[in-house]
Formats: sequence, C-alpha cells, structure tokens
Amino acid sequence: MTSLIPLSLLAPLILLACAGLAAAQPGRRPGRLPMLAEGAALAALVLAAAGAAQLALAGPSTFGFGSGALLVAFRLDAVSATMALLVAFIGWIVTRYSRTYLDGAEGEGAFHGLILATLAAVLLLVQAGSLAVLVAAFVAVGAAMRRLLLWFPGRAEARRAAAKFALVWGGGDAALIVAAALLWSAYGTADIALLTEAAAGGLPLAAKIAVALLALVAALKTASFPLHGWLTEVMEAPTPVSALLHAGVVNAGGFLLIRLADLVQASPGAMAALAMIGGFTALFGATVMLTQSAAKTALAWSTVSQMGFLLLQCGLGLWALALLHVVAHSLYKAHAFLSAGGAVKAATETRRPGPVAAPSLRDVARAFAIALALYAVVASAFWLLIGPKSAQAMALGVILIFGVAYLVAQGLAAAAPRALTRKTAQASLAAALAYFGFHAVSGALWGPHLPQPPVPGALEWALIVLALASFGLVAVAQSLFPRWAHHPAAAGLRVHVANGFYLNAVLDRLIGGFDAVKPR
Repeated sequence: MTSLIPLSLLAPLILLACAGLAAAQPGRRPGRLPMLAEGAALAALVLAAAGAAQLALAGPSTFGFGSGALLVAFRLDAVSATMALLVAFIGWIVTRYSRTYLDGAEGEGAFHGLILATLAAVLLLVQAGSLAVLVAAFVAVGAAMRRLLLWFPGRAEARRAAAKFALVWGGGDAALIVAAALLWSAYGTADIALLTEAAAGGLPLAAKIAVALLALVAALKTASFPLHGWLTEVMEAPTPVSALLHAGVVNAGGFLLIRLADLVQASPGAMAALAMIGGFTALFGATVMLTQSAAKTALAWSTVSQMGFLLLQCGLGLWALALLHVVAHSLYKAHAFLSAGGAVKAATETRRPGPVAAPSLRDVARAFAIALALYAVVASAFWLLIGPKSAQAMALGVILIFGVAYLVAQGLAAAAPRALTRKTAQASLAAALAYFGFHAVSGALWGPHLPQPPVPGALEWALIVLALASFGLVAVAQSLFPRWAHHPAAAGLRVHVANGFYLNAVLDRLIGGFDAVKPR
C-alpha cells in the first residue's frame, strides 16, 4: 500500500459534506444550497481531473488501511481515473440541470442532497481497490438510487419501478457478497490488484463459482434479459434521475467486469455466458426500441440494448472497447435524457418526415455487400498501418457495419437513389473508419492495463459465428420490414414487440403487482 492519497478520492468527501448540508435544508427554495451543490459537483470534477494528472505523473497506486477481508483500499489507475472523470463530469451536468429543473419544487433541498450522495457512492465504487469497498459502494448506490426513484411516492408506477429495482439490484448485491467471500477464501486477499495477479495462476473451484456469480451480478445490474423491466419503468422519476441512472448507475455492472477482467477472462464458461446473455439482450432491446413512440421509453429500451452489447464485448474479451463503450454511452445518454424535452418539442414544430423506403431483397443484398466491402477495405488499411486485430474485434466491427447496411438499403430503394447511395456509402466508410480509429485510441489508452482478448478456441469461434449470424439476420429483417409493415399480422406482431412480449409481467407477479406497492 502507498501513503499517497489519490486526489480524486477527495471528490466524494466534498460531495458528502454538501449532502450533509442539504439534510439541514430539505425543503423548497433552500437558499444557496443549489448553487453550493453545483459548486461541489464542479469541485469533484476538478479533483477527478487532478487525480488523472496525478496518475500521469506518478503512475498507478493503491491507498488503503486495514487488513484481511475488511481491507479498505482505493485504486488509482487508468480505469479508475477514466471512470472518475466520467462520473464527475456527468454528475456536474446533472447537478447543474437540477438547479433549474427542481427550482421551487417541494423537497428541493433533499433532492440535491440525494443526487450528491449518489454521485459520491458511484465515485467510491469506480475507485474501489478492495472487495469490501466494492461491495459497500454497490449497496450504497442501490440505497440512494431507490430513494431517488421514489421521489414521487404517490405514483404507483414509481413505487413499482422502485420495488423492481430494489429486487434486482439487491439480488445482485447478495450475489456480489457471496462472490467476494469466495474470492477471499480462495486467495486469502481482498486487494483487487492482488486478485487480478493471482488469476494468472488459474482459478480454484471457489474462484470459479465466484466468477460465475460476478457474471450474474453484472447481468442483473445492467438490466439484462429477462430481468430488464425495472429499467424501462423508471420514467416516473425526475429527469435528472433518469439521466443519472441511464448514463451512470446502470454501467456499474459493466465496470465490475472490467475492474475484475483478469478473473473473469480466466473462466471460459463465464465469458461464454456473458456473450450469449449480452448478445440476446442487445438484439431484444433494439427490436423493442424500434416500436416505441415515447421518446424516453425508446431511450430506456436503447439502454437495455446497449448494456447487452456491453456484456457481449466483455464476453468476447474486448475490454478496452468495453470501457470506451461505457464512456461513449454515458455521455450520449446523459445528453439524450436531459435534452429529450427539447427534442420532442422540435419534432412537433417541424414537418413530419416522409415515408420510409421499402427496399427489395436485391437492394438489401447490394446494401450489405457495399457496407461489408467498405469495411473490408478499411480493415485492410488499418491492418497494414497498425497491425492485425483480434478475431473478436473484427467480428464486432462486422456487427456494427450491419446497422449501416440498413441505411445503404434505404438509399438504394429511395426515389433518387444515386445521391442517397453516395451519402450512405460515405456513412458506411465513416463508420468503419471511426470504429478502427476508436479501437486504436482505446487500445492505446487502456489496452496496456487490461487483458488482451483470448486466442479463440472452438467455443469462442462458435460464439463469434452465432453472434454474426444473429445480428445479420436481425439486420436483414429490419431492412425488409417496410415491405410488409402494413400486413395485419405485422401490425399484431408490432403490438407484442412494443410490450416486450409481456415478459415484464412476470416480474410484476414476483413483486405482487400494484397491490404490493400501495402506500402505507
């Protein structure tokens, strides 16, 4: 352990101090508290940046005290510095937005206090260097978020969403506690850095069970299929809560996997489970998202899909890209939720878009050929300039280019296809360039600090082929859907898809429906 305290570790202390002040002024118009809350969030951002600078100058370090299973330690490295900067930046934006959003509302002071306390807990989580801190931070994040989801306790939908969140998040916490105990018994240390080093020597039985539980924890906390319903029903909470949840808290499961990547990658079974659960969740969430008419509900289903894709990346061993996904998704979702109202207003004030083109099977085939050809050209160029990429990374790029093929198909089927085809081809080229460019950047920033993708064996190749086939079939179906969208059977199917095939009703039954969440 080092005696050097990471400067980013002071950020949650400042937030908690200001949250304590909020407890004394919980009501409406709490004086200068909103300005102090924003100032505390900005100070946390400055300290997170100072921590990153400290890392650049002094290198990775661990600060802690205590010993044994209750070791309290905090880690400063490339992963924790990146996440601390991300959380602090989004926290500052959300806190600043809340000043206007909650101005004059009942319980304004208490709301600012809860937001700051949640941010402090997440900042402690991403800087955790020991199992005890990791578990305690997860529990604290869940407790604070549940309070925020219940901000409007008179709404039955809000109570139901909070009950589902508590059930799923609490189940993840319980599994994490058991996993931590098993890791302690297997290796005799609670230091995360030492655990990742020990993973290189293989996993004893207790550690294998622990890693399986870690995969379960990640699936629960990222709202994976089939327990995704709580994430799609949190719209009853204030907009800053939705932004904080979708842009930050829901990424915690992915961060857990990235933080313990060496342990997770040592278990091929856990990696395969993550790839399969993540891939299916991504496809399911994206399909349902396309049928949603409400902007925020569509964003919620988008988050389900993106979290599934994050688990897929982890399951394939693309840890640096997974961390990049966390950063990009968090920034996008924070902006999307906080600007959702303006986007809806703008949409109602502008002319409605024209009809979606209905490409033929030939158009779709040509579109996929164009997109894949451009991808192959760009991949070859990067191969020559930078070096070969793993099979998992190449497969992930193909999956991403499938989405671009839909745009190309639209261009080929349009009334004036030449101009649109040129534009969509340019979009395909830009997407391929962006993918490999960001891949290179993420590899340079975080690659040396995370395990490299495993050399594909029979199981890994089977998963890659399954993922490519699944995403390819869905992309083709999406491209051809406009041709039969007006068929009565398609209209009925759309209703079922829009309701997520009613799987959320199962979770409703588990908590007793609305009867279990009536106010007492």
